[in-house]
Amino acid sequence: MAESLTNIEYKDILEKALSINEAQQLTIQNLQLQILQLKKLFYGSRHEKFLGTADDNAPTLFDIPALAEVITSGTTTVTYEKTSRHLQPSHKGRNGFAEALRREEQILYPQGIDLATTKKIGEDVTETLAFKPCELFVKKLVRPKLLDTVTNRILQAPAPDRAFEKSSVDPSLVAQIIVEKFLDHLPLHRQLKRYSRLGVIISDSTMGDWLTAAANLMLPLYEAHKKGVIACNYLHADETTIKVLESERKGATHLGYYWVYQAHEKKLVLFDYQTGRGREGPRYILKHYQGYLQTDGYGVYDDFENKPGIILLCCLAHARRKFNEALLNNIPVASYVLAEIQKIYAIERHITDNEITGEEKLQYRKENAMPLLDELGKWMQKNYAEVLPKSVTGKALAYSLKRWDKLSLYATSSILNIDNNPVENSIRPVAVGRKNYLFAGSHAAAQRAAMFYSLLATCTNHKINPYEWLHDVLNRIAAQPINQIEDLLPQNWKLNTTN
Repeated sequence: MAESLTNIEYKDILEKALSINEAQQLTIQNLQLQILQLKKLFYGSRHEKFLGTADDNAPTLFDIPALAEVITSGTTTVTYEKTSRHLQPSHKGRNGFAEALRREEQILYPQGIDLATTKKIGEDVTETLAFKPCELFVKKLVRPKLLDTVTNRILQAPAPDRAFEKSSVDPSLVAQIIVEKFLDHLPLHRQLKRYSRLGVIISDSTMGDWLTAAANLMLPLYEAHKKGVIACNYLHADETTIKVLESERKGATHLGYYWVYQAHEKKLVLFDYQTGRGREGPRYILKHYQGYLQTDGYGVYDDFENKPGIILLCCLAHARRKFNEALLNNIPVASYVLAEIQKIYAIERHITDNEITGEEKLQYRKENAMPLLDELGKWMQKNYAEVLPKSVTGKALAYSLKRWDKLSLYATSSILNIDNNPVENSIRPVAVGRKNYLFAGSHAAAQRAAMFYSLLATCTNHKINPYEWLHDVLNRIAAQPINQIEDLLPQNWKLNTTN
């Protein structure tokens, strides 16, 4: 009996030792990965491109090759080669300047000659790109009072509608301030310093009031824009942070969130500010939405999985990033997955570069992408059992396997995108802006910024000059009938040449 108890005790000790050893191995792997990631942060490239090696030697931290354009594997071959076109310029030397630029011409004649006795036989022209500092000027509107001597009536032209009735600012300046802050990332205090160098002192509170007034004017336009976005049947969704000053505690900031939605086909962008990252934000905005919703796999969006009329799909770029991180943890597994995903992206590049659309695009995906996706899903399911679930590689496999149907869904339609990159591209200006103006002054200011980001990002997507659009809209919006407000949206806008 004593011997039996001793065996049980030994068994317990062995199991505890094995458990401790497994935990220590996982800790060692994670620490090694963190060290490699820190080295890569200091010395390596941050891009997500991947090229598998031909042999089994592990790539070093500094071996970061370019993305392959021709990808082959086993019996399945996906070949795509992008041919670059080198167009021969029609002129020699430097590129000429745009014809739309104003020319100031200066003619130089030899000194001490009589032009009356000379004949021009040719000329040499040299063009240089010049610059004048921005100019502040005063628009003076004069409305004469006239006495009609026949009727003895006093006549005067009516005052035109003004966007900023109780202010002495013109819409042209407000448009410039908004564009420079939200597209060129120039904080207001830097703009104030520049204007002071031109001899005009503007207080920061005055400039803030101008932006608030502009936002109030454009609120109906933003609401119309929001309805247009939600009416589309395919949206990308993502979120990013913004620090907001707390009104209760001086100097303290609150971490707010911009929830961003982009209509894929119409290229409309909607920023919505919320104080947190909870499910309340998208639940409110998307309460009437029907269609496809593509996200990065954040758990908040799982609420929409069972909502009638909404079909969730995920982003393959996010799954790829997980394996890019796991490359330093488990080279064979991560390299294989990255190589397969690379083949899938090569198919999408071929579709884009050859302008394949509609049914032909769908058929090409079914014939080329679907087999790769099916095989990769099966391979990950098989190999998941051979890695530690809590390792970086195990977490990468679990992330993709849990969402594999949603990651593969894009290939069943011609209108869907392989990833969520379009909305991420629209979010990037916010990240640049945060580094410059650091925080929003209040929750209301953060929401006003969301309005400007929405409409200016949509201008960018439609290749519309944002200053021309905003200047024209601020001139017209006060007098625009509410039932025609959609005419001023970037995608519907036509320049009013009378202003």
